[in-house]
Amino acid sequence: MTVLAVLQARMSSSRLPGKVMQDLAGAPMILRQIERVRRASRIDRLVVATSTDASDDPLAELLEAAGTDVHRGPLDDVLERFVGALDAYPADHVVRLTGDCPLSDPDVIDATIARHLETRADYTNNRAEPVGFPKGQDVEVFTAETLRRAHAEAATPEEREHVTWGIRQAPQRYRLERLNPPVDEGEVRWTVDRPDDLEFVRAVYEALYAREPAFTSEDVRAFVRARPELAHWGGDRRI
Repeated sequence: MTVLAVLQARMSSSRLPGKVMQDLAGAPMILRQIERVRRASRIDRLVVATSTDASDDPLAELLEAAGTDVHRGPLDDVLERFVGALDAYPADHVVRLTGDCPLSDPDVIDATIARHLETRADYTNNRAEPVGFPKGQDVEVFTAETLRRAHAEAATPEEREHVTWGIRQAPQRYRLERLNPPVDEGEVRWTVDRPDDLEFVRAVYEALYAREPAFTSEDVRAFVRARPELAHWGGDRRI
């Protein structure tokens, strides 16, 4: 039984263009996230799904030079990209990750996969707005069969753009499961979508990465507790 992680990423973010290539502790943010994701023991293979648009050429070149598998597909049809990645790298289960999460937690990824496999679900996630693990530690896991079914039946732009939209909207057709956190942190913001988000994660990496590249989520919490000015950086909860 194989598990493929598909990390979707592109350069043309509307609010923070090129964010995946922004410097984070001396390397592009996307590579720092990949470092963390690779520590998840239940993932057999990782591929980055980006687009065939020319704007994503630098990203694809960076990833290939770093030895990361890359699949390229339509810019606006992310669901098609995922199915293409699955075609290129066959697996039984697929993990969906997004390239704006440099505080991804490998233990949370593993726990979400474990929940999915134990319950034999069609689809499993670890947050449902606004409840769950911190925003920026989102994990979705689904069977290859479920992904292919969603692709074949997709009829709206939302389903094409958001990959699992159609699955999540049809609990009567799919077996849906969730991994709940020990403490709800669904309103905690650790993703990178705005300049203040990038400032926050840079502060975290500057404080923690040099001492321990495999710093944990609890290390992040302890750091923010010791830096009260960061607790609501940018107007959002950071702890």
